[in-house]
Amino acid sequence: MIPLEAPDVVRVLAPDGTLAPTAAAERYLPLVEALTDADLEGFYRDMATVRAFDREATNLQRQGQLALWPPSFGQEAAQVGSAYAARRQDHLFPSYREHIVCMIRGVDPVDIIRVMKGLTHGGWDPTDPKNGNTHIYTLVLGSQTLHAAGFGMGLAFDGRCGTGDPERDEAVIVYYGDGASSQGDVHEAMVFAASYNAPQVFFLQNNQWAISVPVSTQSKAPLVDRGRGYGMPSVQIDGNDVLASFAVTRASLDEARGGAGPRAIEAVTYRRGAHTTSDDPTKYRTPEEEQAWALRDPIERMRAYLRGRGASDAFFDGVEEHSRAVAEDARVRTLELGVPTHEAMFAHVYSEPHPLIDEQRRWLRDYEASFEEAGR
Repeated sequence: MIPLEAPDVVRVLAPDGTLAPTAAAERYLPLVEALTDADLEGFYRDMATVRAFDREATNLQRQGQLALWPPSFGQEAAQVGSAYAARRQDHLFPSYREHIVCMIRGVDPVDIIRVMKGLTHGGWDPTDPKNGNTHIYTLVLGSQTLHAAGFGMGLAFDGRCGTGDPERDEAVIVYYGDGASSQGDVHEAMVFAASYNAPQVFFLQNNQWAISVPVSTQSKAPLVDRGRGYGMPSVQIDGNDVLASFAVTRASLDEARGGAGPRAIEAVTYRRGAHTTSDDPTKYRTPEEEQAWALRDPIERMRAYLRGRGASDAFFDGVEEHSRAVAEDARVRTLELGVPTHEAMFAHVYSEPHPLIDEQRRWLRDYEASFEEAGR
């Protein structure tokens, strides 16, 4: 287990919820101190909400309503803190586990479910303002880092960063895991982002397992060093500390947006659930390991911190009620989802009309019509 109390790891909250900043956290404390009670309570509310939603979606998959579900159980702090760190004009490129990142930016959680139910190619329109510049999920490991690097390079080429206007300059953050960090796409993305000074933050959620392969097998050096190898300032944080996640990501995005080039963050966290609902983690993890990480639970840590600040029972009761309501709403609306028409498979394959797609559409119509004629 990585020693998250090490002085070079950014941690603000200890596992018991007390303020215990490491030496590396000192420079980020002004960002933490500027957070209001409403901000802190919002962090907790969203972490608790996505855990309830995640549990409900997992149950829906087990009941045959979804083809697949990738749980985010245990990674809530890394995701919530980083999502709140992004500014409204920034662009976010998730992988396929960043459910609360999408929800914070405005994506309807049922749009995520539609992807995992196989009802849509993408889930939502990233160009729709209500979705907060959140790009669609990418299930092909690591490819989203290239998408983000290309987008970031475009921002640099178009002069949409580094102008000194924090209200207009834009940045990109891309999410990926420790397993994806072993993919060539990630390293190619880092080459291009560094070479072209893209305003990009690489946010690595090291959840300890690439399905059944541990980090110790994937890399003999800390994953944070991979960004440094490409000349990027890189920071390792306690990924179960929502305050550390917020502060480091906010500072990194501000630097990238201001023209200082790409940054990398390794958020050391733990996937407490399965890789997806098609995985059985008991085949490769020990109960002792799982229990050790349960003691670092991000939600319990933040709950203890808020208790220490005087948060009331009424607040926590309200969060629990809200979380249940969001989960129940997702269940109800999931069960109401219809089946897409055959025509849907031809939509959005190409950006413009294409003769091959037109031919395939005609063939399918003729094929379906042949059954009607045979029945006459």
